[in-house]
Amino acid sequence: MFPSHTRVFFAVQPTDLRRSFDGLTATAHAVLQKDPARGGLFVFLNKRGDQVRVLFRDRHGWCVLAKRLDAGRFDRKRLGTGTCRETEANELIRFLEEIVPGRARRNEAVRRARALSVVEDSAPPQ
Repeated sequence: MFPSHTRVFFAVQPTDLRRSFDGLTATAHAVLQKDPARGGLFVFLNKRGDQVRVLFRDRHGWCVLAKRLDAGRFDRKRLGTGTCRETEANELIRFLEEIVPGRARRNEAVRRARALSVVEDSAPPQ
C-alpha cells in the first residue's frame, strides 16, 4: 500500500484512541515532535495493545486507518523505550502481522453471534 521507503513514526507510549484526525495530529506534534503534514505514517497504540491507528495525509486530506484485534496483542516491546521510534513501512507491516497470542475479546457482537448459533443448533429439525 505504501512504498517501502515511507517513514513511519511509532508513538511508543499508549495513546487515547478515542481521538480522531485533529487529536491524533495534535498528539503527533506534542508527543512525537513531528509534523504529520510533512509526510509519513504516524502509528498509535492503545493501552491494552489490541488496537492501532495509523494517521497520514494524502493529497486530498487526512486519513486514519484502524485495526482492532479479536484476540492477542501487538508486540509493544518491539518498539523499545522513549517516546518515538522511526522506521520504514516494511517494519510497520511486520509489526501489524506479528501478534502476541492472547485471549479473545468478548464484545457484544460475538455474544450475539454465539447466542444465535446456540438457538439454531437447539431448534428442532423441520
